[in-house]
Amino acid sequence: MARKTDIPSSYYGEPRKFDPNFRGPVHNRSCTDVVCCVIFIIVILGYIALGTVAWIHGDPRKVVYPTDSHGQFCGQQGTPNANKAILFYFNMLKCANPAVLINLQCPTTQLCVSKCPDRFATLLDAQNTKNWEYYKQFCKPGFEIGSKSVGEVLRDEDCPSMIVPSRPFLQRCFPDFITSNGILTVANQTIFKDGDNNQRSVNDLKDAAKAATSAPRELWTDITGGIANLLNAKEVGMKIFEDYANSWDWILIGLVITMVVSLLFILLLRYTAGVLLWLIVFGVIAVVGYGIWHCYWEYSTLSGKPGTNVTISDIGFQTDFSIYLQLSQTWLIFMISLAVIEFIIVIMLIFLRTRLRIAIALLKEGSKAISYIMPTLFYPIITFFLLAICIAYWAVTAVFLASSGNAVYKVTSTDDKCMYANLTCSPKTFSQTNITKVCPGSQCLFAFYGGESVYHRYILLLHLCNLFVFLWLVNFTIALGQCTLAGAFASYYWALKKPNDIPACPLYSAFSRAIRYHTGSLAFGSLILAVVQMVRLVLEYLDQKLKGSQNACTRFVLCCLKCCFWCLEHFIKFINRNAYIMIAIYGKNFCTSSKDAFFLLMRNVIRVAVLDKVTDFLLFLGKLLISGSVGVLAFFFFTRKIPVIQQEVPSLNYYWVPLLTVIFGSYMIAHGFFNVYAMCVDTLFLCFCEDLERNDGSSSRPYYMSPGLHKILRKGEEGAKLCAAS
Repeated sequence: MARKTDIPSSYYGEPRKFDPNFRGPVHNRSCTDVVCCVIFIIVILGYIALGTVAWIHGDPRKVVYPTDSHGQFCGQQGTPNANKAILFYFNMLKCANPAVLINLQCPTTQLCVSKCPDRFATLLDAQNTKNWEYYKQFCKPGFEIGSKSVGEVLRDEDCPSMIVPSRPFLQRCFPDFITSNGILTVANQTIFKDGDNNQRSVNDLKDAAKAATSAPRELWTDITGGIANLLNAKEVGMKIFEDYANSWDWILIGLVITMVVSLLFILLLRYTAGVLLWLIVFGVIAVVGYGIWHCYWEYSTLSGKPGTNVTISDIGFQTDFSIYLQLSQTWLIFMISLAVIEFIIVIMLIFLRTRLRIAIALLKEGSKAISYIMPTLFYPIITFFLLAICIAYWAVTAVFLASSGNAVYKVTSTDDKCMYANLTCSPKTFSQTNITKVCPGSQCLFAFYGGESVYHRYILLLHLCNLFVFLWLVNFTIALGQCTLAGAFASYYWALKKPNDIPACPLYSAFSRAIRYHTGSLAFGSLILAVVQMVRLVLEYLDQKLKGSQNACTRFVLCCLKCCFWCLEHFIKFINRNAYIMIAIYGKNFCTSSKDAFFLLMRNVIRVAVLDKVTDFLLFLGKLLISGSVGVLAFFFFTRKIPVIQQEVPSLNYYWVPLLTVIFGSYMIAHGFFNVYAMCVDTLFLCFCEDLERNDGSSSRPYYMSPGLHKILRKGEEGAKLCAAS
């Protein structure tokens, strides 16, 4: 007697009926979701128009070069500032003024200089001394010390009231902060004299520097961290760049090795799927186990040495990562992390051991399909190329949008009570007004780039449009790849006599059908996903802005929304993926294909539970083994532990730079190859479910699957049913 909770299969639609004319992907099909296709084309044309408008109004120089108080670019060739590429703040202490937050500008003169100051000095001390020759290079061009009194010079800001030892960062002079024994210093001093010869703390400079960087004067990135670490980051960046320059050829060799290994791996699965996949499983367990042993050995060795028991929090951030490897706590953390990973893998294998045979059979069939349609392995190159175009166009458009606008100048006064302060002004006519008489010492200084036109008022909306269309195009590119691969692999499955009945050029035919007939359906599915991703980005932005909020209810609601939309995004990706397979086979619209795919999966929910995560898990282990093996080889090479080729190893500042690049690049290459494999398995699985509904294995209605695959899948299904019944 059936349980009340049992749902009849008809609830999820009727099973497919036998059709003697069905031979795989339908060739006689028509265009689907035409309205969405038209909208998609209009949006693309609008996106091109947006990029054109941004290109007309934008000027990347506003992002590349800093701008001085007179609206001139620092370091631009062909200008008086060609050899002056660094922006210097006359009095950075003024950047701590609340006006920075209100007016988005630091109320002090900013001048282009060729180098930053390297010493402490004040105008009062430097005048009429031998230090004046050095000091005057930071004054306005053409200024002579005897032309005005010191008070007038400071009022008109012809010269800085003081200079402090600085280093260039982001083409701007910032105090040379150094933390020594937890104490912040500049040139080993904690106290300095300001322009009025008053004693000031170095912490005042730190606050002012942070304020200067948080004001988006020229639309450059907000810096909220410690200034000292950020300045050190430049030196680290230069060393990393040097490492890439010395090791790029070996990095390419490592990535080529990964590509060859991935290709051979997939081809070998056709003949040795069972042995190879079990080798993957035990290989990953062995590699992680060796990692645990090595970490324990390092931990036990360092535990007995003096000075190795210092915690990571005690030494803080260090640019030389090898320092962390001298601490026993580092190896303890590595060991615990690897032990947790090992435990999870072993537990999953114990519970999934009876289902691995089914997944292995399906992966073997997938390898056979790929070997017959080899061009599918290289289709990800097309997807990568299209994605690169989308990313490049979005980035260029974003830069031109960010650099749109004209230079806006505002009145800056030393007197807080000046009635004209912060009003817009024109530097050409400023000297002809009475502002300097009413507010002595006031200046017309560059503030930011902007405008009052309709275009400038809606610049934020244009940025959002640029981001949304970018997400839509990226999802469409991925959808096109999935639909194309599904069509090619479906052509393989529904060929009764393989490989003789496989049509010629199945990949090209599938790509042509997807573009010609189903652009609208692919755009519809990618639009839904783009909307959800856009909402997720908005929630992430709000989460960043509200991190300091003490309202527990707000944080809880935001966390719940983020979780819900994360789940929704992954569910839509799953539905879309299977919908594109049905579109590739039957040529119906997106909604009908989504419904048919969902109902087909629900009618075969036991098989889905058996295969979906098991095959994903095995493919993940394959990617992990390939990238991990190449990573181990790269580690031994870059650390000079391979005696035969020690002389070939380049000289490096940080060996982990090329090592991490090789590991990450290897994983991405393996991911690209195995994504094709995963799409093949998903397509074959849906075709298998359709095959079971359409045919019965008789001579008049033969199965299209291989006999071995049918036997194993049937056996797995019966075992799963027995487990469910018990």
